[in-house]
This record gives sequence, structure tokens and C-alpha cells, in this order.
Amino acid sequence: MLLGCIADDFTGATDLANMLVGGGMRCIQTIGVPREPAPDADAVVVALKSRTIAPQDAVEQSLAALAWLKANGCRQFYFKYCSTFDSTPKGNIGPVIDALMQALGTSFTIACPAFPEAGRTIFRGYLYVGDMLLSESGMKDHPLTPMKDANLVRVLQAQTRQKVGLARFDSVARGAAALRERFAALQQDGCGIAVVDAVSNSDLDTIGAACAGMPLVTAGSGVALGLPANFRKAGQLAHAGEAARLPRIDGYAGIVSGSCSVATNAQVAEWKKTRPAFRIDARKLAAGEAQVQAALDWTRARIAREPVLVYATSPPEQVKAVQAELGAEHAGRIIEQALAALAQGMVELGARKLIVAGGETAGAVVNRLGIKALRIGPQIDPGVPWTLSAGEPAIALALKSGNFGETDFFARALEMLT
Repeated sequence: MLLGCIADDFTGATDLANMLVGGGMRCIQTIGVPREPAPDADAVVVALKSRTIAPQDAVEQSLAALAWLKANGCRQFYFKYCSTFDSTPKGNIGPVIDALMQALGTSFTIACPAFPEAGRTIFRGYLYVGDMLLSESGMKDHPLTPMKDANLVRVLQAQTRQKVGLARFDSVARGAAALRERFAALQQDGCGIAVVDAVSNSDLDTIGAACAGMPLVTAGSGVALGLPANFRKAGQLAHAGEAARLPRIDGYAGIVSGSCSVATNAQVAEWKKTRPAFRIDARKLAAGEAQVQAALDWTRARIAREPVLVYATSPPEQVKAVQAELGAEHAGRIIEQALAALAQGMVELGARKLIVAGGETAGAVVNRLGIKALRIGPQIDPGVPWTLSAGEPAIALALKSGNFGETDFFARALEMLT
């Protein structure tokens, strides 16, 4: 294994693995920390569900993943978080970085959630979502990790024991050697973490090259665009041409959507224009109504004829109202459990192609289905590939982060497998 990765949620893990496969690395994503030895792959991404749990729990899970990766001979390590830097003043990004640095005995790393292809860029240390500052985007109203500050140096400094510095765009623009010089200068100034500007894929290539040999890289999925080239130059990628190949998968198709992001709301609305959909209502679930059974009955009557969508996706104002009434944690939990049960029901009905929208929903679905590992296949949209579950039955899964994908994502993803 060349690269060992730790991701703080399931869809983020898939996003990262997608980048690595695109660079020619055979990649396996595990669900949680495995007990068995590592599979035959160039890179393994350990998918945790640690983004919004207590910081100490996130640290413990991340260190367990690191220990397994080290035991399996990994040469470089990568901590992956969201491209919108989802966190709070208490963590979890900073505490996990601190713990991983200490465990690896390294005194310096980077922080770079940039993903320009998906509209996430960093300029002078400020994170943009499209043309808006992070603090002006829909992330300012996130129910669990509201991002009110776009200055990543300031945000990260509140979470970490390390001194946080900035590697600006001008250092990145001069190439990998100049960027390494900037890293050295920051270390001389006592910095342990450098937030790195990036506004284009060429910047990510430069950052990746500058991180060759760095024990720990922390970033969104974007920086992974530039890492495979380091291993390729060293002659270590022997199977690059077949890294994204998956076998044909037959069977019915279903979609479950729990994300309430702007992008997923648009995707659900687009699907509903011409295709069948069933809405899960959190209030009815909380009141004990048989929403899951009703959705399964509805699905059973249709899934053999055409793909179906079951969703809890709602506009932000509706989400806030439900959370105010039921509590944010309870509302999220009952929705996740319901959608996971529905995904299992779809599989029992013969579905072998599933799209899951939303990181928390994806984690719940994968756990409910008992999936332990995923082989990463071709990209659907930036950051979202098709994957294939290990074991029987083999299920093709597209685990979509809420904010990712074009409006017609659901239909195009299914077309790829027909």
C-alpha cells in the first residue's frame, strides 16, 4: 500500500477514492477500521463517521484507523475532511490533525479543503463556495456545523494546538519548489500547519508535488489530484490503466436521499418532474406512523418497472422548523434509520444499483447493508464515483455528498450502468 487515508465521513471517503482512481491508483474504501489485513490495492481509504461526533471520539477512531494503516505498511497518510471545512470551534478537524501529527512524530502538515472543480477555492486563506465566501453560502445555516467564518487560518487556529500559517497563492503559482520553500519558512516561524491557497486544478497538482514524502497530508479530496503523480514518477503504479474498471451490474435501481443541501434539493426536484418519488416526513416518523412500510409498499409496486426515489430532502426553512420541533439530533437520526431500512428493503426486492444522497444517510445505509469495503469505479460527477460492494450480493453504490453533482445527477448516474 502506497497511500493510507482516513476520511471523516462515507461520501467524503468515496470522493477522495475517486480522485485517487482518476490518477491511476487502484483504490479500496473500507467501512470503518478493518480487522483483516489490507486488500491488494495502491491506496486504501478508511471511511469513518467522525465528522460530527464528540472530538475525543473522533480522535480515538482516527488513531485506530492510523494504527491499522501503519500495521499494513502504508508509506504516506492522508486525513480527509469536507471541502467546506465542516467543523465547530471545538473540532473535529483540529483535534484529529493534532493527534495524527503526534502519532506520526511529524511537526508539520498542510490544510487545504480546496476542490475547484466543485467550486471550492481558497484565496488569501479565505474559502469560497462558487463566487461566495463560505460564510455567505448555504453552509452558514448548516444544522450541525454552521460555518460563519470563511478565514481558514482563523477557523483552524481555534481548534488546534499548532500555530497555523498561510501559504499564499503567489507561492503556489511559482511551483512545487517555491511552495516547499514557503513550507520551510513557516516551520522556521513555528508553524505546524499551513493553510494553502488553491484556485485551480494546476494549483492542486503543485500542492501534491510539494507534499511528496510528507508523512501526513490533511485536505479535502482535491489535493489527492496531485498525489498519484508522485508514485507514478517513482515507478510504483503498475495497474493505472484498469484502476476504474468495474464489472457489469444487473438488477433494479433505487435512490434514497437524506441530504437537505441546495444541490440535492435541485436534484430531487429535477427527478420528480418526470419520475416517481415518495417523500418521508420526519414528523410522521416521530409520531409513530408507518412511513417506512408505506414507502416499501410504494416501492414494491414500481421498482421492477423503473428506478424509484425515496427522499426526506427538504428546503432549509422546513428543516429548521422540524429540528425546532423534534430536536436536530433526533430528527436526523430517525430520518437516517428510515432511509437505511428503505435501502435494505430495495435490495431485498432485487435492487443492485443504489444512489444515496447525503453523507450521514450514506453512512447509515452502508452500515445497515453490512458492507465492509467498496471497490472504486468510474466518476459520475466531480467527487462522486460508482463503487462496487465486496461480498454477495454485489451492489453498485453511488454515495453522493449533499452538495455535489449537477441537477440531473440521478438520471445520468443510472444511465452509466445501463
